[in-house]
Amino acid sequence: MSVGQCDFPTMHPVAGIMLGTACAGIKQTVRDDILVIQMAEQSTCAAVFTQNAFCAAPVHVAKANLAHKPRWLLINSGNANAGTGEQGLQDALLSCAELAKVVNGANNQVLPFSTGVIGQPLPVEKITAALPEAIKKLSIDNWDKAAHAIMTTDTFPKGVSKIIIIAGQSITINGISKGAGMIQPNMATMLGFIATDAKISQAHLQDCLALAVEQSFNRITVDGDTSTNDACVLMASGCSSAPEITSDSEHYAVFADAILSVCKQLAEAIVRDGEGATKLIRIVVEEASQTEEAVRVGKTIAHSPLVKTAFFASDPNWGRILAAVGRSGIENMMLENVQIFLDDVCIVRNGGRADDYTEEAGQQVMDKDEITVTVKLGRGEAVEEVLTCDLSYDYVKINAEYRT
Repeated sequence: MSVGQCDFPTMHPVAGIMLGTACAGIKQTVRDDILVIQMAEQSTCAAVFTQNAFCAAPVHVAKANLAHKPRWLLINSGNANAGTGEQGLQDALLSCAELAKVVNGANNQVLPFSTGVIGQPLPVEKITAALPEAIKKLSIDNWDKAAHAIMTTDTFPKGVSKIIIIAGQSITINGISKGAGMIQPNMATMLGFIATDAKISQAHLQDCLALAVEQSFNRITVDGDTSTNDACVLMASGCSSAPEITSDSEHYAVFADAILSVCKQLAEAIVRDGEGATKLIRIVVEEASQTEEAVRVGKTIAHSPLVKTAFFASDPNWGRILAAVGRSGIENMMLENVQIFLDDVCIVRNGGRADDYTEEAGQQVMDKDEITVTVKLGRGEAVEEVLTCDLSYDYVKINAEYRT
């Protein structure tokens, strides 16, 4: 189940970036579950990772290897290699070594990523056996297969492809991601991989990614859970004929905006695919005193099980939204200044139910698949948006049966 039409787009090749997939049979044998991404030798690479204290073994290894000009990414689905202690760390390192052996590279030039069930040993022997096939299939045209290979409970593959023009030359930006549950990113999504053929330094690339992630993946939530394995990677092959992008260049803002656009589209796709989701909810907080305040109010509403179940039931129980705003921890909130809307229907004004609100008007909005909740705090000029979905019977069923 997903909200809205979510067809996988046509993905333009990114020069200098090759992708290969294979089926290792880690948890299932129906589709590929191994992805190898190879970057051109001159490529730069940036990444952000989960802030969960129990971060997975591959996260530790990828963080360390990021400083060694990585050339390859090794991703597996079906097993998170998280909560696996020292053995998990050794398994992640061994996986990197096995790939390095096949491609004749250095162990520390491989960044490993895993997603799936927590607490189970990584079947390194299965991954090792599948690596030659994945390498054999390396191609610039495998974005669709790559998006499928990283899926777990996702109901559809998620991808975005964008071309921008800088100094008369084209720059391609592609992105794929996976995620449907355990989504309340505190850096990125569960897994996201973005590639471009632009020329840009690692430092500038890292700045672009950090800013884009904060305004996209860090503004979504399905269930309020931050994964042990969250990671988002931005690769730049440098194969475009466009001039190098520097921070003092007029082209930097254009490039950064394009990266943000790709991240926002991928983030929205994750919410549309929220486990059991039937509605996409945009929560826009306006007139906040600062960004952090607006995000806090938005996420308090988005995380409320009572709010989320009301949306699933299409029940205009506006009191639940009011209560969430009230408990968001905003000091000295002037209740008479607060306004709350369902789409363009005002439900709260002057400290209580809006005089002109009718249950019929609220019901018409709640019956939609996509709804915007707007909260005007009357405290300043900051505006932020948080995306979430409803909480359905299927969410409980999917997660209750996740390991069976």
